[in-house]
Amino acid sequence: MQRFIVVGLLLIALLGGFNAWRHRAITHAPGMLATDVPTQIDLGVGDTLRRGDFTLQTRARFELTARVLSRENYRFDAGATLAPMDLALGWGRMSDSEVLAQIQVSQGNRFYHWHVDHFPIPRREIEQSSANMHMIPADDAARRELEHVRAGEVVHLQGFLVDASRADGWRWRTSMTRDDTGDGACELVYVESVEPVSP
Repeated sequence: MQRFIVVGLLLIALLGGFNAWRHRAITHAPGMLATDVPTQIDLGVGDTLRRGDFTLQTRARFELTARVLSRENYRFDAGATLAPMDLALGWGRMSDSEVLAQIQVSQGNRFYHWHVDHFPIPRREIEQSSANMHMIPADDAARRELEHVRAGEVVHLQGFLVDASRADGWRWRTSMTRDDTGDGACELVYVESVEPVSP
């Protein structure tokens, strides 16, 4: 029995090590890697989509090229079956390794956090040039693409900003601007495609 426990623990450690290696961060030389701000076309009353028990209301067509500052997978919260991953993304000077070397980034509980000892760029620029985004894969292909995204990678993402709801009254609303911060400032993104970009 003890042998099976040891073998099981070893397998768990190996899988954890492989997962960490597969998602290891990519490093880059200094310089902006994603210069443009996200593109958003508001739709007014958009389309209604169904994903299992969830109803999605499209709010805007959304597209961006950004550097992945961090990624976090979710399995157990209320939105995990809909959006199994969050990406913290940066563009403009928030895609520059020289700037990011002075900013500590982390994620947890569906939030993106950053900390600096001294501001390498103005605080407002950090807030307006980065965001935590909840990723809803549109299909299995998009899910596979998202599963391979690594911190440090530059990606081009296309899809929609959406609001989500369930019949039991649960709701999850997207941010519609990159100017907000705090609770409710994250984008809920229905991802049709995500592709790596060579810097």
